[in-house]
Amino acid sequence: MVRLRLVTALVWLLVMLALPLTAYAHGVIVDYMVDTTIKIVARYDTGEPMAGAQVVVYAPDDPAVPWLTGVCDEEGCFTFTPDASKPGIWVVQVRKAGHGGMVHIPVGESVAATTGVGGFSVLQIVLMSMCVIWGFVGTALYFSRRGA
Repeated sequence: MVRLRLVTALVWLLVMLALPLTAYAHGVIVDYMVDTTIKIVARYDTGEPMAGAQVVVYAPDDPAVPWLTGVCDEEGCFTFTPDASKPGIWVVQVRKAGHGGMVHIPVGESVAATTGVGGFSVLQIVLMSMCVIWGFVGTALYFSRRGA
């Protein structure tokens, strides 16, 4: 009896492994354009717009409390006007059905001047570069020691 159950379980396992399964997943791309207003365009990595996605905007002075909430239109667009008296990095989060993305938007002339590549500050870029160099040096020292 135990042998029959074991064989049955093995057959079911083989059948389940043989069945083609399709997994659907979406990455999210969130673009933005800055003028006096900020326009968010949210879409899946397939190009399909995130129509009806929830949008939460956080101001730089209080990043824990939503400054504005809303919903993307049919094209995946959402537009808002940030408070000019609050310069800094504004955070916009877009979510729909378990998929989402976040974008950090520099607002104000002084913030744009201190922002480096990809929204990282110059200090962050230098620190990341030093960590990469340290990793290369450590790896080289490790492998040079093993050969001795």
